[in-house]
Amino acid sequence: MASETTSKKRRGPAFLHKPAKPGEQVNGGSNGDGGGPIAVAKEGAIDVVGWVEERMGAGGFLTGMLFRKVPKGTNWFYTLGSGTLFAFVFQALTGVFLAMYYVPSATEAYDSISYLTQDVFLGEFVRGMHRWGATVMIVLIFLHMGRTFFFGAYKYPRELNWIIGVVLLILTLTMGFTGYLLPFDQRSFWATVVGVNINGTGPIIGPYLSDFLRAGPEFGATTLSRFYAIHMLLLPGAIIALIGAHLYLVVKQGTTAPPWVRAETKPKSLREEKVG
Repeated sequence: MASETTSKKRRGPAFLHKPAKPGEQVNGGSNGDGGGPIAVAKEGAIDVVGWVEERMGAGGFLTGMLFRKVPKGTNWFYTLGSGTLFAFVFQALTGVFLAMYYVPSATEAYDSISYLTQDVFLGEFVRGMHRWGATVMIVLIFLHMGRTFFFGAYKYPRELNWIIGVVLLILTLTMGFTGYLLPFDQRSFWATVVGVNINGTGPIIGPYLSDFLRAGPEFGATTLSRFYAIHMLLLPGAIIALIGAHLYLVVKQGTTAPPWVRAETKPKSLREEKVG
């Protein structure tokens, strides 16, 4: 009995197993005759997944993520969070491409952007996708937060996840603000000056926040480097960590049904008391 349990643990989950030997039955057919190359490829892929699962143990999380129960009444409004995640991944991919050509220098930033837009193959297309993708991500995260609020998904026991979502909203807006300066033309420069001055009017931490963003008391050559580091390193790292925590809580706590469905499914005891 102990040997059987040990062998099962080594093999991993039941749906992950090694390819069958020639002549053995695979899914009701022969691996050599009826299965063909498609069955062999499928079994090989399962074997690779099983090999990774034995070493990472991520099957439980993936199973909970992909096969969790969905409440009745779920509709397209529930895809706004996934859409926001896709927009962030898309922004990260296009941002890596742009970073290969961008020079965070006060004297070379604008020229590097001009070279990227005019001379690099598909540079203007990727830059446009990154620019408009930022707007799409902000719109999606606002819609996602609105859906969560109006559906009452911020209430117990999901208060912590709501707080994480609010922090993600603030970080997303900060990403847009820091990225706006990077072309370093007249419009982005003076718009950033106005934005930083507005931050400086905040109580207590406002002046310190402005000095941190400017990298000093005045705008200078180091301001652009500060914004670039925040935009490329600090904010993406924080967003990725919070997205991981956000998804973990979604899998652990599940999703809430729409309010009109919850109103229809009251406990029988409450109905009987009301009738009596």
